[in-house]
Amino acid sequence: MIQKGTNSKLMSTKTKIILIAVILVSTIGLAFTVSMHRITEKEYIGITPIKKDSVASVAAFKQVYKVLMSPRCLNCHPKGDIPLQGDNSVVHTMQPKRGKDGKGVYAMKCANCHQPENSPGLQTPPGNPEWHLPPADMKMVFEGKTAHELAKQLVNPELNGHKDLEKLIAHADDGLVKAGWNPGKGRTVPPLTHAQFKKAWITWLQTGAYAPAK
Repeated sequence: MIQKGTNSKLMSTKTKIILIAVILVSTIGLAFTVSMHRITEKEYIGITPIKKDSVASVAAFKQVYKVLMSPRCLNCHPKGDIPLQGDNSVVHTMQPKRGKDGKGVYAMKCANCHQPENSPGLQTPPGNPEWHLPPADMKMVFEGKTAHELAKQLVNPELNGHKDLEKLIAHADDGLVKAGWNPGKGRTVPPLTHAQFKKAWITWLQTGAYAPAK
């Protein structure tokens, strides 16, 4: 009788241990699932859905194109390795070269003349802490591009600096992009305000990034 009671107690203890183990495993599994779910949710935050509309998209890009073809954008996206300058987009007087990183070569660096802020006076060098051309391995040429060609180029990660949709949208607020609307005395600003440009840029991207026919 004593042995039987002891066995019953042992069985009861084993049952409790197994039950506790099952509860612990279930709790850990649930916590892991919730954690993974939260991570997944975070990964998708900020990804903008696309509502395709070719008419709205093309119309928006035509507005964007006007800005990209203005001297404030075009001058730093030349065909060659020397930037352009002035409202007439002529080859830079000082003949600076692009260089591997887009910031010049040897002693002739962009930052030598282009300071963090615009230099005072009429037609003096405009400034920005990040002043540079696109790098040699990703030239991102605007000069001479049709609206169709440029639209295709801008959404191609192999030609746009490896930017996806989210990065392209964010690029509208890049410091060097916004500097186009603060070019210094004696220079024209783009034909749209920055707010108008940003709206058109995002509209173009969110509606499918369609390219004009030509």
